[in-house]
Amino acid sequence: MMAMAAITTTLTLTSCGSDDDGNDTSDGASILAADGKTLMGNLTGKQTLEEGEYILGGTVIIENGGELTIPAGTTIKATKGFSSYILVAQGGKLYANGTSSQPVTFTSGEATKKAGDWGGIILNGKAPISGAGAEGTNTANAEINNAYKYGGSDRADNSGALTYVNILYAGARNTADIEHNGLTLNGVGNGTKIQNVYVLESADDAIEFFGGTVNVTNLLAVNPDDDMFDFTQGYKGTLSNCYGIWEDGYTSTEEDPRGVEADGNLDGNGVDHVGQSDFIIDGMTIINNTVDGNTTTGQKNAMDDVIKVRRGATATIKNTLVASKGGGTVTINITTSSFSYTNEKVVDYVDKTNPDKNVVGQGTITLTNPSASNAGANTSVFAWTNYSFPTLN
Repeated sequence: MMAMAAITTTLTLTSCGSDDDGNDTSDGASILAADGKTLMGNLTGKQTLEEGEYILGGTVIIENGGELTIPAGTTIKATKGFSSYILVAQGGKLYANGTSSQPVTFTSGEATKKAGDWGGIILNGKAPISGAGAEGTNTANAEINNAYKYGGSDRADNSGALTYVNILYAGARNTADIEHNGLTLNGVGNGTKIQNVYVLESADDAIEFFGGTVNVTNLLAVNPDDDMFDFTQGYKGTLSNCYGIWEDGYTSTEEDPRGVEADGNLDGNGVDHVGQSDFIIDGMTIINNTVDGNTTTGQKNAMDDVIKVRRGATATIKNTLVASKGGGTVTINITTSSFSYTNEKVVDYVDKTNPDKNVVGQGTITLTNPSASNAGANTSVFAWTNYSFPTLN
């Protein structure tokens, strides 16, 4: 990880009670500019926006003690660039309170939208992460802003709630080592509520868990440039009902995109660290509807691995369906071994393999035996996104 100074632009309006435009603030400065539309700066108190459309004009940081509430039906359009993101610091809270009929939408403000237009959403919590010290004593600096730490000992830490939220065209990059995801969860505790989230075309991972204990339910990831579901640095929680897809014709610019990438410690640099990743995925579908063989320089449309568990990680993966268009190769890479299937649906791994399941220093995985009727993720719960799911024959 490369060090980077905080990139923030602070624009504050001192306010007590309610702003003239009806957006409610208390206990600190507003992050709403004088135009009543632009969000930018550091929030130290509590602020509730009115339903409507806003511009994310740069970095918004919800500081320790700050709370930002975004009501159902609100759309926030981000200006283009790496410094256009929302970061919730330890002790801060973000409440994006969408509903199935009125989700909260974070998207690019560009006329022609594409992956990497803006930074995305980052939550920094106080839950444990892996490290050289005793469990609960380790902290780290956020990759995109080293001024803000995450990690600690509070498994039940609360960073707010994201419910019925769209995160579209995020993942802006500063360097190859400093890049955003759609949703980044840094040491986030299980007191945080994350349910019903749609991440579309993120330039890096759709979602990445850096340690923590937060549970995420009903996550749809469409066309991430790198990994769909990434776990690292001691994550200990459950991801339930997740669906990841590369659509027909999609290409990635990454060298090793995966459906699932799981590391026990951060980037494999802490083989002896305590508190390594040990998590559950329950109800997952991964679809690669591209066709192998794209020869475009610098792009690929074959996943490196559909599932890769390595570097000391332990995972329990249940009720999983993997499909590859036209019988393309599906690779599950566990520990030091890998195996491939060329059938279109893979619903039962454990009886067909058992490759070196307990290699010291590499990782272990338990793949449960679903029934023959296993269908992976339940797509009906994503009806609110209006996404058109492919038929799997």
